[in-house]
Amino acid sequence: MSRITRRGALVAALAAGIVLAAPAAAQAHVGVSPDALEPGGSTVLTFAFTHGCEESPTTALRITMPEGLASVAPTVDSNWDIAVERADNGLVSAVTYTAVAPIPSGLQGTASMAVQLGEDAPESLAFPVEQQCESGVNEWVELAEEGSDPHDLDSPAPVVTVAADGDSATDSAHAAHSDAQQETSEASPASVILGGAGLLAGIAALVVAVLAYRRSA
Repeated sequence: MSRITRRGALVAALAAGIVLAAPAAAQAHVGVSPDALEPGGSTVLTFAFTHGCEESPTTALRITMPEGLASVAPTVDSNWDIAVERADNGLVSAVTYTAVAPIPSGLQGTASMAVQLGEDAPESLAFPVEQQCESGVNEWVELAEEGSDPHDLDSPAPVVTVAADGDSATDSAHAAHSDAQQETSEASPASVILGGAGLLAGIAALVVAVLAYRRSA
């Protein structure tokens, strides 16, 4: 094997591991469903995640409320202890869901709350999330600038769009639900295992290539 060919094999081995491992990392964020409502409407928002902090189990979610909500009522759930913070005007300003048992990375966790929008709600409502883990913290707080793609953000905050057309809001909610189901499937333990297996395969190929290079050198 020539020196150029051996170097090509090393690059290919590294690329194979990185490409196969990438899908698992690409799914890491906290989503909200539905992601569209009409002004003055009410619904139950569900915040979902399938990852921890660098594989560390999730212990709590602290969700900050945006302006434009008339009321917030966290859903009672045996998986979480719930603590509510209120602003000076009496409205809920943040809700912390503390896991009764840490949620391992790779398993889906959900927390929900009933919300009522005010008639003067802005066109979009961002819900910054602090994901606390046994080791580390993820801050899901970034917002996309106008005209940019939120999928390009490293740590996007969950966002709900306020649509004047009820039909458009309903269609968007159904689409968001379908996207959330597809994303959950893609970010399932199977995808995580596949990504890890690809990375291991790439490392193994790299070791073989290095050994072959040394024998022929």
